[in-house]
Amino acid sequence: MPPPERRHRSWVDVVVAAALLAFGLVGSGPAARSQGMPDLDTVAYVLVVVACVPLALTRRHPMRTFAVTGLAVMAYVALGYAYGPILFACLVAVYTMASRYPPRVAVPAVVALLGLTAVAVLVRGAATGATGWDQLLDVPAWVIAPAAAGLTVRARREFQAGLRDEQVRRVLTEERLTLAQEVHDVVGHGLAVIAMQAGAALHVLDRNPGQARESLEAIRSTSKESLAGLRAELDALRGQTGQSEPRWPGVGLADVPALAARMRSTGLPVLLDLDACLAPSRRVATHDRSDGDGSRAQVDQVAYRIVQESLTNVLRHAGPKATASVRVRRTGNELLVEVADTGCGGTAHPGYGIAGMRRRALAVGGRLEAGPAPDGGFVVRAHLPVRGSAT
Repeated sequence: MPPPERRHRSWVDVVVAAALLAFGLVGSGPAARSQGMPDLDTVAYVLVVVACVPLALTRRHPMRTFAVTGLAVMAYVALGYAYGPILFACLVAVYTMASRYPPRVAVPAVVALLGLTAVAVLVRGAATGATGWDQLLDVPAWVIAPAAAGLTVRARREFQAGLRDEQVRRVLTEERLTLAQEVHDVVGHGLAVIAMQAGAALHVLDRNPGQARESLEAIRSTSKESLAGLRAELDALRGQTGQSEPRWPGVGLADVPALAARMRSTGLPVLLDLDACLAPSRRVATHDRSDGDGSRAQVDQVAYRIVQESLTNVLRHAGPKATASVRVRRTGNELLVEVADTGCGGTAHPGYGIAGMRRRALAVGGRLEAGPAPDGGFVVRAHLPVRGSAT
């Protein structure tokens, strides 16, 4: 059974066809008399019926309806009958065909009908004793106008569909980038910590089993956290969460001290300098919104992710003797997040790391700079907008 919308459109076509048929049968005679022409004969009324009845199927078979109705109307014109309501049937058939087919199909069909129209008008003129040249401009207008309207409607429909498709593609791309970034942050950080802890455990396994055990405990804790984050992302990808809440428990600046402690356990010295208004006991509620581009919870999470990724990069690239410092300050409506190290410096490495941090900052209306520090090492500095009361 066809869907209700299609059945509704089919009934509309039937009603239009019936209305035009009634109009043609009732109005053609008066139209002939008003033009000073004799009443229509049976052939004329048959042509009216042939032209109007196919319109009931114009949406299902637009090209066939166009051909049958067009031929009937042109035969009506060529036989010299008075111009009348039958021309409206031609208008509907041409418009529907032009709006349903691409220009490469519709335009040749319209041109063919225009050629047939010119022949019909000239034959009519010869049959009635008139030249018919004055009608070569009037009659084709009943073909050109609906064809132009139909092609315009189709072009607009395709343009709007293209915009919708582009919007869908942008949303899907954004979702893929977000997912890749989340997996990179959760898994990448966890693997870096696990690798360092595993190396430390192997190094002291024989002479200091207690310290090796601590490293193994840290590996277990980090791997559980990473697996939980990865599972949450995969569930979101499969569409299994079905919840409006965040798919991964929210993290923020309140979690930075724990993050620093985890990094210190790998052997990386981390110095924390957090603003007093950003005390670890304070956590931003997910519904608490700022006046900026992102919610305060989003800004809080972005700040944490920037610190996390920056410290992970220090662990990976800065060298064994590097130290790191984390400074978070709020000045007016701006949150400054700065992570610096005393490592070997160098240029930014391509990949998700710095690009992902910059993308996160831009998403909440902020900006991020990353590069070698003047006195050596590497520094990541983010400026994030924060409005309202202190977080």
